Amino acid sequence: MSFPEALRYIQWPWALAVAIALPVITAWLLRWGLRARRQRLSRLGTESMIARLAPSITAQRGRSAILRAALATLLLGIALAGPRWGVEQTVVKQEGVDVVLALDASLSMLATDVRPNRLQAMKQEIDRLRDLSPGDRFGLLAFAGRSYILTPLTVDNSALDLYLQNLDPSIVGQGGSSLSSALRQATNLLGLNKTPGDKVIVLMSDGEGFDDPDAVLAEARRAREMGFMVVTVGFGTAQGSTIPIVENRVVTQKRDENGNVVVTHYDPSLLKSIAAEAKGIFIDAQSADKAGRIRQALNALHANPRSVVSGENLGTQYQWFVLGALLLLALDTFLQTRRRARRAVAAAATTATMLLLTISCRRPERDKPGIALYNNGTQTLLRDSLAAAIPPLTRAADSRDAEVRHHARFNLGLDYLVQGRRARDSADAQLDSALFRYKQILEVAAADSDARWNYELALRQKKGGGGGGGGGGGGGGGGGGQSNNPNPSPAPSQNPSPAPKPVPGMTPQQAEAVLNAAEDRETDVQGKRQKRNVPTPPRGKDW
Repeated sequence: MSFPEALRYIQWPWALAVAIALPVITAWLLRWGLRARRQRLSRLGTESMIARLAPSITAQRGRSAILRAALATLLLGIALAGPRWGVEQTVVKQEGVDVVLALDASLSMLATDVRPNRLQAMKQEIDRLRDLSPGDRFGLLAFAGRSYILTPLTVDNSALDLYLQNLDPSIVGQGGSSLSSALRQATNLLGLNKTPGDKVIVLMSDGEGFDDPDAVLAEARRAREMGFMVVTVGFGTAQGSTIPIVENRVVTQKRDENGNVVVTHYDPSLLKSIAAEAKGIFIDAQSADKAGRIRQALNALHANPRSVVSGENLGTQYQWFVLGALLLLALDTFLQTRRRARRAVAAAATTATMLLLTISCRRPERDKPGIALYNNGTQTLLRDSLAAAIPPLTRAADSRDAEVRHHARFNLGLDYLVQGRRARDSADAQLDSALFRYKQILEVAAADSDARWNYELALRQKKGGGGGGGGGGGGGGGGGGQSNNPNPSPAPSQNPSPAPKPVPGMTPQQAEAVLNAAEDRETDVQGKRQKRNVPTPPRGKDW
């Protein structure tokens, strides 16, 4: 390891100079003091007489005292530099509201009457809104002819960035614009979360809706009755624009069934009606600062306090060096005062107090074999070897280490849940095992929203209400809210359920790798079910 690489284990590298200078200065001062004392005592008698009368200042005793003091100051200097190793999570206390962003991903959002186009302008406003709302949780929902959950409520910015960057009309796969479907699924998604604090639906669209206006207003009224605020935001211009599309690597214009070039127009009437019915806020497409106006609306709501894990870094370990310095100073104090009973008792009491403090500050002993089993099983799970991951995770789930036991049970439940979602027949055994593991977690930690989420998903899968259509959700992770009801019962919805939440502590990319194979299988099933069950939008209105 080179010197620059080693410096990453020191929080303040400049303090290393202080750590080197302190013992040198301390040794010089003590040596100078002992020499001056010896010179004063030499006036009282010969060296042998002084050695008998004052043995504590002999050359040997003086050198040992200097060595202990210099070593103690060296340890204190290293502690001042901030030595770091291991890993610790940074937890930040924040307040915020829960926001579901229902985003129009229909073909009409590719119109260029807003530069560069309506869809890109919408993404820019979302990025600005997230910058203005660091404490809020966001969920993403894309809609066109149907709605589609991209990620549940989360504070994971990397997951939100990933889905926003890939948001385009191809992600939904069904043409048209169904605002009622978007409002229904956004309301259901917020209904699953029972945490205190206000909740908001932000619907962003160009206003072109091809479904029944009465059905749209009914969903807006339902959101208001459930206590959710609705904010509608428009994009586009009244003059409208053609829709550029790519066919066979050639950019052409979107045409209707009669071969005429389609011109899409911004229509604020339905967006205004939704906001009025839900007693919410409408933000016109001509507003210069849409994100700022949304933020003003959110500022008036009741925020929910939460702890957010903002990242992992090397843990500060200065306390061990401070403890070593204190023990050396205590030892020196004891040796210097042992000839006097009172000082000896005082030194012993001081040493005992520091030892008791040291014992009380010691971290509990970790279950290293259990950690090794957990790491082995988790890595196997990441490689999509579901059956091979079960034995080590099962053994780790019975560890005496509470943290290892909790995470092993979670990963084991995820393993069984993914197997149950993949199985076409006889999936009850895997789903029962998943329910059993998540129930173990909830009996100990009822506030674990991630376990509660996957428990609900497994239960719905077993009952046949959440099968094969969940392909591609999840991925947010780490931001589940608290709930007093292990089995929330949202309003009925024909929309598919989101995928399981990822393993706590895993990045969204790692969780996506675990669920990737299941999503590939479910995509085929989803396509078949859409062909059978999803009504075809009106001809000529697929933008």
